[in-house]
Amino acid sequence: MTDKNLNAVRLRRSVLYLPGGNARALDKARELPADALIFDLEDAVAPERKAEARSLVSGSLRAGGYGARECVVRINGPDTPWFDDDAATLADTPAAAVLLPKVAAPADVRAAESRLCAAGVAESMPLWIMAETASCVLDIAAICRSSARIACVVVGTSDLARELRVPHTPGRLGLVAALSLCVLAARAARVDVIDGVHLDLDDERGFEKSCEQGRNLGFDGKSLIHPRQVAPANRAFSPAVEDIAHARRVVEAWRTAHESGQGVTVVDGRLVESLHAAEAERVLELARLVAERGGEAADAGRAGS
Repeated sequence: MTDKNLNAVRLRRSVLYLPGGNARALDKARELPADALIFDLEDAVAPERKAEARSLVSGSLRAGGYGARECVVRINGPDTPWFDDDAATLADTPAAAVLLPKVAAPADVRAAESRLCAAGVAESMPLWIMAETASCVLDIAAICRSSARIACVVVGTSDLARELRVPHTPGRLGLVAALSLCVLAARAARVDVIDGVHLDLDDERGFEKSCEQGRNLGFDGKSLIHPRQVAPANRAFSPAVEDIAHARRVVEAWRTAHESGQGVTVVDGRLVESLHAAEAERVLELARLVAERGGEAADAGRAGS
């Protein structure tokens, strides 16, 4: 049995923001084990440095050297004076996707898509969207379905927490509902979804717990603000050793049952149907991609597994 969605499995465990105006950070990222890089032309760049950052990002992407890392450019919003220049620059780079900020409604996606096309951005370029406003989260299901080009949702927990007036607390109680809504909408639309950043760089244990929570909520990975967060995120969102072993047993048992004309089987005392086999194959494909990148499975005894 082969799940038709296996070809869409991507490694997005660690998604690192890079300030578009920081040439050193753009260069160093070529050596980091992050799965994806977000070249940020929006929040990380002051207004007076937008043109400089645009040039740095464009030059870095055209120079290449980022290997298998998925290179995404976060441009400024359509309501800013920088959108059209960002779009024109993006059209001349080998970026893997464009990240749209401050999306509030499906119409925002369609309008941005139209203007990107007018600027020469290829219609085949995937769209990533930021879920960072209350309006966006309340309409996230429709937004995810607003364009066939949408490939990923990135939750902007900093902006969202400010708008909702909730504190950044351990457990992120005030954000859990919004986080789960984004996961539900992304899964319904069959796109990936990335958890928000952890702001306290000195809180290593807090970051690990945030990754565990994100994984347990169903996220595909974590957005990051510093290179030191890459390795812990990769560990947290890689399949655990025991999960891989279980997935192999499920796939083997299901194939045997299927070949004998049975619709169900039992593995480790639990009933297994086709949906369980499909998920097991996804886990194995994820493990294969991790191994290709030179990574290892997560520890079997990690918290939250």
